[in-house]
Amino acid sequence: MSLQPLDSLPTTPLKINRALISVSDKTGIVDLARQLHNADVEIISTGGTAQKIREADIPVTDVSDLTEFEECLDGRVKTLHPLIHGGILGRTSHQPDVDEMERLNIEPIELVVSNLYPFEETVAKSDCTPAIATENIDIGGPTMIRAAAKNFAHVCVLTSPNQYQEFAKGFKKLSEISFKKRQKWARTAFNHTARYDTAIANYFNHLDKNNEELPQQLNISLPKSQALRYGENPHQKAAVYGEQSQYIDCFHGKELSYNNFTDVDAALNLIADFQNDNATCAIFKHTVPCGVATAATLDTAWDKAFATDTMSPFGGVVVVNKELDINTAQKIDEIFTEIIIAPSYSDEALALLQQKKNRRLIRIKKLPSTDQNLKFRSIFGGALSQEADVKTITQEQLKTVTKREPTKKELKDLLFAWKVVKHVKSNAIVYARDGQTIGIGTGQTSRVEASEIAIAKAQQEGLSLEGTAIASDAFFPFADGVEAAAKAGATCVVQPGGSIRDEEVIEAADKRDLAMVFTGNRHFRH
Repeated sequence: MSLQPLDSLPTTPLKINRALISVSDKTGIVDLARQLHNADVEIISTGGTAQKIREADIPVTDVSDLTEFEECLDGRVKTLHPLIHGGILGRTSHQPDVDEMERLNIEPIELVVSNLYPFEETVAKSDCTPAIATENIDIGGPTMIRAAAKNFAHVCVLTSPNQYQEFAKGFKKLSEISFKKRQKWARTAFNHTARYDTAIANYFNHLDKNNEELPQQLNISLPKSQALRYGENPHQKAAVYGEQSQYIDCFHGKELSYNNFTDVDAALNLIADFQNDNATCAIFKHTVPCGVATAATLDTAWDKAFATDTMSPFGGVVVVNKELDINTAQKIDEIFTEIIIAPSYSDEALALLQQKKNRRLIRIKKLPSTDQNLKFRSIFGGALSQEADVKTITQEQLKTVTKREPTKKELKDLLFAWKVVKHVKSNAIVYARDGQTIGIGTGQTSRVEASEIAIAKAQQEGLSLEGTAIASDAFFPFADGVEAAAKAGATCVVQPGGSIRDEEVIEAADKRDLAMVFTGNRHFRH
C-alpha cells in the first residue's frame, strides 16, 4: 500500500467536477443540486434522492446507469461498487492512482453528499422492533462517508444540511473548496459515523432485556453542546457534551458554567423525585441541598426550605416543581440567587426576575427519566459505570423493626426525609418534620458527625428538632447514631438496615421509644 503522510497531502483548493448525492434527510438538497448543476458539476445519485432532483428539472445520472448494475436486494445494495468507491478514494495528485483509474475507466468524484438512515429516531419509537431497527442500519452511506473523509485531500464530504449554506457560499465565490474546509468537514464526517455506529452498538448491547450484565464495551459518542469558559477552576479547559437543550432552556442570563451544569444536574434529579408532590422547593449549594420543603403553596415551600439554612443559599440554585408565581419570586429575589429553575414562570414573576441580567433563569422542558440507563464517571485509566439510582420507596415497602410502629404523621415525615437524603452526599443525615428539612448533615467521614452538623445547623437557625424524623443514607454501624438522634429530639428513624449490629441499634431505639423502619436499600452518593 502506498501511503502519503499528512504533511505531504495536497493542500490546494479543490475544483469539483462530479458530485455523488445520496441522502436520507433531503432538506435543502434541491437547492444544493441546482447550484452544482449551474456550475456544470455532473450529479450522480440514487433512488429517492435522484427522483427528487429529477423532479426539480435538474439533470442527474443514476448510480445504476454508471455502474451498469441495478440497485438490488430491496435497495440494500446501491453504491457498493468499484466505479463509485474508486472514484471517491482515488488520489488524483498521485500519478499511480491516476494511471490505474484511467486503466479501469474510473472517473474521480470530488464531492460526496450523504446522510444516514434515521437509526436513533427509529429505535426511540415505542413500536420499534429489532426487525425495523435492523432495516434502518445504513451500510452504503457510512461507507461512502468514510471513504470521502479518508480522501479529504481530494474529496469534499458533506453530512448535514446545516453545512450546505457554508459550502454554497464558498463554492459560489471561488467555484472550489479550500483544504481547510475539506479537512474540517472530514472531521465532522468521522464523528458523524462514530456516533451512528455507537447508537447501533448500544442498541444491540441492550437488546437482550434478560441480560443483567453491563455491556462488554463502553460506547459513548456525544456532540459538543457548547464550549465553556473554563472548568471547575479557571486554569481548566472545559466543554459540555450531549443534548442538554432537550431538558432545559436557559433563557435569561449568562451561559451556564461547568459548575452551574453540575448544580443544575443535581437540582433536576432531586425535583424529579418530587414532580408529582405538592408544591416543592429545593435550594442547592455546590450540588448539595441545603433546604427542601413541600407545602400547599410554593411561597410557603420556599419559606420552609430557606428556613433550614439562611446562610448557604446566597449565590445558590433554587428549583421548584410548579409554575413560579410572583409571591415566590419576590421572596427569592430578596437574596442573591445565581440560578432559578422552574417548569414555567408567571408573567409577573418573569418581569421581576429578568431585571437582574446576570441571574440565570431556566425553564424545565423534561426531567431526568426514572428509567435512565447508565451513569459514568471518569477515573484513572478509564471510567466507572453504573445504573442510575432511581430506586424509590413506598409506605408499603417500609419494614418496621422496633416495638413501636410509626404514626401516620411520622410515616409521612420519614418518606419525605428519605427522598431528600438520597440527594445528599455521603455520609448523609437529614432531620425533617412536616414536609420541611430541619437539619442536613452532608459529606462527613462519620455518620455521627453528619448528625452533629445537622443538629448544629438546626440550632443555628433556631429550629426545634423535637418530633423530627431522621433519615440516614446508609445503615447506622453503631447504636450511638440513634442515641444522638433521640437526644436531639427525633422520634422516628428511616435507614437501610443491614449492619451486623442492627440488633443493638434496634434495642437502642426501643429503649428511647423511637419508631424505626428499614428500607432495604441505601443511597450512597460519593
